[in-house]
Amino acid sequence: MLAPGERIYAIGDIHGKLELLERLQAMIIADLQTRPPQSARLIYLGDYIDRGGKSREVVERLLNPPPELPKAIMLRGNHEQTLLDCLDDPVRLDEWRGFGGIETMMSYGVEASLLLQRNDQRATIEAFAKASSDHFDFYANLELSAEFGNYFFCHAGVRPGVALNRQSAQDLMWIRQEFLNSQADFTRIIVHGHTPVEKPDVRPNRINIDTGAYATRKLTCAVLEAETIHFLST
Repeated sequence: MLAPGERIYAIGDIHGKLELLERLQAMIIADLQTRPPQSARLIYLGDYIDRGGKSREVVERLLNPPPELPKAIMLRGNHEQTLLDCLDDPVRLDEWRGFGGIETMMSYGVEASLLLQRNDQRATIEAFAKASSDHFDFYANLELSAEFGNYFFCHAGVRPGVALNRQSAQDLMWIRQEFLNSQADFTRIIVHGHTPVEKPDVRPNRINIDTGAYATRKLTCAVLEAETIHFLST
């Protein structure tokens, strides 16, 4: 359990929806002012980019948050990993295009003429690398997981039957059905996103807070305390 007086705010997949992030941060600040805890921390579960139109601006907001917010831990999602993979190997650009990379590159100002070409992947990635260089450290240094009290935080989930401290990066960022269908006791309650749901899905072994912000305009935050779980949502 979390210690009495300790509070964790965990935010699901943002996907370039800056206005929703700003609204949810304001709701967290209001909650902190209305119910001041002894200690508070903020955890973002990854997928800050792609699909929505303001990926660069979301990253800027995460790097320069309102001062009233507690210190944040930022985890890596599969979308950030795909960005990094493309920087290492431009041949993977089509994979990134397929689930939102064009919107991210546009937000960094990559020329439309390059984005429309499909035969010069290296030139496109080189243009993106130059435009996004201020954010390299952000993407490269995102954590894969965090653990506090009886909660384990990651982007996608964990593989059943594998100890939490032995989970692979691939599973932490990408796993779906093997995890979602499992009723196993993971020794901690897994707080995750990655798979959109209509409303927060609270189960004995996991809590899913990806409410599909890029499509639904509903960005969700789990508020975790010693005895309670509740949610803030845009």
